[in-house]
Amino acid sequence: MSHRKPLERRTFSQDRYEILIKRQKSGKATFNELTELDEIVNRDPSIREKVLIENLFISDSNDQDEQYNKPGSDIIKPVQHQSLLSRLKAIIDRIFFTFLVKSGILVIVKSDVAVL
Repeated sequence: MSHRKPLERRTFSQDRYEILIKRQKSGKATFNELTELDEIVNRDPSIREKVLIENLFISDSNDQDEQYNKPGSDIIKPVQHQSLLSRLKAIIDRIFFTFLVKSGILVIVKSDVAVL
């Protein structure tokens, strides 16, 4: 009895991805192959997830300390978008504050506000 690897179901995209990654890592990939690799990663959600997971746990090649990226350390916080009303309120507050400072009603001392 020979010990065979268990059968694995793979799609054409997954198989092509593996071939293109090997060519990329060996430095033999052409521009068209790299473009095809990019299209496969963008098109197939399972491959995209695999690439993202690999990128999270692989160390940066420029990192001299050979530290690994820790999951959760590079969390990107979503940008808080201001509504039109809050932007207008901020502009009016700045104008009013500037008027108070220029007219001498409000004096700023070491980041503290003092009203005369």
